Amino acid sequence: MTITRASKIMASEITPNRRRGGDIRVLLGPATVGATSGFMGMLTLEPGEFVSEHYHPYSEEFLCLIRGELTVLVDGTPVRLSPGEALHIPIDVRHRVENTGDAQAMVVFHLSPLAPRPDLGHVDTEPQPNPAEPSLNVGEKR
Repeated sequence: MTITRASKIMASEITPNRRRGGDIRVLLGPATVGATSGFMGMLTLEPGEFVSEHYHPYSEEFLCLIRGELTVLVDGTPVRLSPGEALHIPIDVRHRVENTGDAQAMVVFHLSPLAPRPDLGHVDTEPQPNPAEPSLNVGEKR
């Protein structure tokens, strides 16, 4: 396999999305680097913040906690994560990510494969904390 171009993205260059809660930034995806197999980003949650419950009908999600403490409700069952722990969420499984600690939490996430269209990739199952914010859209392939 030959890599023809590597792309570097700074998190500070990405506009945060807060519609579903926290600070979500898609770093590597179709819109930012032309990714074709999935997308990767960062989620930052302050104490007490959460990402509202949802599921992905086409993608599995991988979470890796970098710092802080999280509780991920997976189909209603709490799964606690400490720094350095990772969690796999299968396709079609409801999940809600909560910062249950007293310090900021940072998570790296990856979803793959991509949905056929960005608007089909995410299904909300509870009200969003910031519904007036624009929807998170990983973008079409470049």
